Amino acid sequence: MSDLLLDATLSVDYPGKPGALSEVTIQMTPGEILGLVGESGSGKSTCALGLLRLLDSKAARMRGRILFENRNFLALSGSQMRKIRGSKISLILQSPVASLNPALRIGQHFEEAWKAHRADAGREWKERALEALDLASLRVEESFLGRFAHQVSVGQAQRILIALAILHRPQLLIADEPTSALDPIAQREVLELLRRLNQQLGLSILFISHDLLSVACLCHRVSILRNGEMLETRSVSEFFENPTHPYSRELVRALPSLVGSG
Repeated sequence: MSDLLLDATLSVDYPGKPGALSEVTIQMTPGEILGLVGESGSGKSTCALGLLRLLDSKAARMRGRILFENRNFLALSGSQMRKIRGSKISLILQSPVASLNPALRIGQHFEEAWKAHRADAGREWKERALEALDLASLRVEESFLGRFAHQVSVGQAQRILIALAILHRPQLLIADEPTSALDPIAQREVLELLRRLNQQLGLSILFISHDLLSVACLCHRVSILRNGEMLETRSVSEFFENPTHPYSRELVRALPSLVGSG
């Protein structure tokens, strides 16, 4: 693959749990949506946090490389990484309401996120916040920024997080199970929103999920992760037509029964 936006190979050991990730390779081109699929405990969230160097607080040991725009994150200082998080790469976690600070108004989240990278921006944050919310299909009045997290629905909270994630127009969005807390209608709407942001902003998306059907609807390629090891990475069409790994074949064979049960 040429002109890679992200070229990472990661091994991660936790205290008492070596091999949480074992030479897991993730490569992405600009504007690509890559689905990272695995069952609970496979290492998906470790990948998400590891790519942003957010495992230090967990006393994890990381080895390998994380090349983003030809810079190796593993060689950067903590202050250098803080300049990248939220501006170049953003992260959405799977629990929308829990990801918002209950003591802060919605507007305060945006103000802090904006000023983290634009210290002299004055009140520009409010205009940018409303623009980002509009891009996230949450068309609201300025008064909405005065609400607290408990005053919005789960679906609205997820769109707020997406708006926060795109506030600085990053090149890459890491979405860790962004639909798992939503009802089926809201799930479909969020998938459509991510597809639109990919097309409209040229946003690359690492879509982390255990739901192969969502991956099939949204992603260009899919990577299968199991027990900290990457089993295969294929285009979506190739994967669903002819998965190569036995575990992948079992996943695909399970899909008709899942479809039929709905």
